[in-house]
Amino acid sequence: MAIVDLVMPKLGESIMEATILHWSKKPGDHVKMDETVLEIATDKVDSEVPSTAEGVIEELLYNENDVVPIGTVIAKIRSENGVEEQTPAAAAVATPEIKEEAEIKEVPYQPSHTTAPKTGSARFYSPLVLNIAANEGVNLSDLEKIPGTGNDGRVTKKDILQWITAKKEGGAPPAIEQLRTVAPVQQTTTTIQPEEAVEFTEPVYSGNVEVIEMDRMRKLIAKHMVDSKHTSAHVTSFTECDVTNMVLWREKVKAGFEKQEGEKLTFTPLFIEAIVKCIKKYPWLNASVDGDKIIVRKDINISMATALPNGNLIVPVIQEADMLNLTGLAKKVNRLADAARNNRLRPDDTQNGTFTVTNVGTFGSLMGTPIINQPQVAILAIGAIKKRPVVVETKQGDSIAIRHMMYLSLSYDHRIVDGSLGATFLTAIANEMENFDVNRSF
Repeated sequence: MAIVDLVMPKLGESIMEATILHWSKKPGDHVKMDETVLEIATDKVDSEVPSTAEGVIEELLYNENDVVPIGTVIAKIRSENGVEEQTPAAAAVATPEIKEEAEIKEVPYQPSHTTAPKTGSARFYSPLVLNIAANEGVNLSDLEKIPGTGNDGRVTKKDILQWITAKKEGGAPPAIEQLRTVAPVQQTTTTIQPEEAVEFTEPVYSGNVEVIEMDRMRKLIAKHMVDSKHTSAHVTSFTECDVTNMVLWREKVKAGFEKQEGEKLTFTPLFIEAIVKCIKKYPWLNASVDGDKIIVRKDINISMATALPNGNLIVPVIQEADMLNLTGLAKKVNRLADAARNNRLRPDDTQNGTFTVTNVGTFGSLMGTPIINQPQVAILAIGAIKKRPVVVETKQGDSIAIRHMMYLSLSYDHRIVDGSLGATFLTAIANEMENFDVNRSF
C-alpha cells in the first residue's frame, strides 16, 4: 500500500497559484492513471489535472473555489505499489499545504524554516501567513502582536504584509493587545465603550445602470494587467507595413495548402514566422528581468493571444517556434486556437512563453497599445489589413497604387529595451513582411 501525493501542476512561468473549480473525484472513488481528478483555472487557462497514479482517492486537501499555490499537495491517492511515495514538488513544500484564508483546517504557528522558533501558541494562523512570516523573519512574539481582520481576529495575508511594510518604513500597526482592551486610568474613571462597528454599505450608482459582477477569469485578467503596469515601464512604438505580397501569396496557395496539409492557412503563422526571424537578430526582445539581471531566453516560445467566445482572452504558447517551418506553425496555431475556444488547453500549452503576439485586427481595430505579458519584455499588436492608396517607389519613379496596408505596434519594457532597439526591432518585422517572397513554396 502506498500513498501518492497529487500536486498542483506548474501552469506557466508567471502563474503562482490556481483556483480549484470542480473535483471530479471524491474520497473513496477509484481513479486510473491520467484520469481527470479535478478542474482548475488561472487567469490564462482552465485545465484538467490528471491522476499521477492508479488507486483510490484517500483525501482531498482543498475545497472547490480555493486558491492553491503551484507545487502544493492537493490530494492523496492510495495505490497498490507498496511503498509510500512523495513527489519532489511536494517534498519541496516546507510548510503545510499553503492556501489563502479558506484553508481546510487551522493550525498553530509552525514556522517552515528550521531556524525559526517553535511555539505552543493557542492562536491560529493560516499556512500562507506562516509561510510569509518565516520568509520575512517575523518571529513568534511579533506575529502574536499583529492585529487580525479575519474571522475571529485571525491574521490575514493582507494584515501581515501591511505590518511588514509599516515596520520597514519605521513603524508598525498597533499591537493586538492595544485593540483588544482599554484599561481604565483610575477606579472612578468612566469605562470607555468599545468602538462601534463600522457598517459596510453598498455603493449607490445614480442613473439608469446595470451592475454586473466580474466573473472569475475577468477578475484574474484584471489583476494580471494591473500587475504588469506596476512591474514594467511601458513604451509603445508604431509603424505601418505593406503586406500586399503576403496577401496575394496566401490567396494563391491557401486552397492547395488545405488540400495537401488538411489545415487552413491563416495569416497568423506568416506573422509568427517573420517575428521569429527578427527575434534571432535582436535577442533582447526575447528576455525577462529578474531584479538587476537580464535573462535572455535562448528558446523562442511565441505566446499567441486568443479570444474566447465570452470575450475573455487566453494565451497559449507555441513552444520552440524557431524549430518549426510554416506548415508546422500553421498546424500548431490551429490546434492551440481550437483547444482554447473549446476549453481543451492543457497546462503545458500556456507555459514558458518568451514573446507575445496579439492580432487586434481580428476585431477590426487598426492598431492597439498592448500590455506586456509578464514576465516577458515585449508584445506585438497586429492591426487590420486594409486596402489604401499609397505612394510606391519604383525604378521608373513614384506612383500611387492600391496596396494592402497594416499597422504594427510594439509595447516593450523600457527598463531594458530602449527606444532605439524597440523601434529597430519593429521596423525589422515590417521589412520582413513587406519583402515576403511571392514565389516561395509552403
